[in-house]
Amino acid sequence: MKPLNYAILKYMTTVSEACTEDVMDALKGQYSSFRAFTKPDILTALMTAQANGLVEESRYDLDEDKEVRMYFRANAESIATINRYIPD
Repeated sequence: MKPLNYAILKYMTTVSEACTEDVMDALKGQYSSFRAFTKPDILTALMTAQANGLVEESRYDLDEDKEVRMYFRANAESIATINRYIPD
């Protein structure tokens, strides 16, 4: 099993965009027992990936609780980089 941060990056190569909740839904089967499998930690991982140029913010909206929900996406160059360094 890949480290959680790697799994998050690999997931981002398979979708057009995703928010924290999308990532959690997709990875909960394998990673829900991880201590870092929390909304704040997943968001931190996504924002770290953004700071490192691996994903970019695509949009934001408000969730059902009126909290800001950020969406991220990986462009073609980022997808190639992620796939080069994190094999399947």
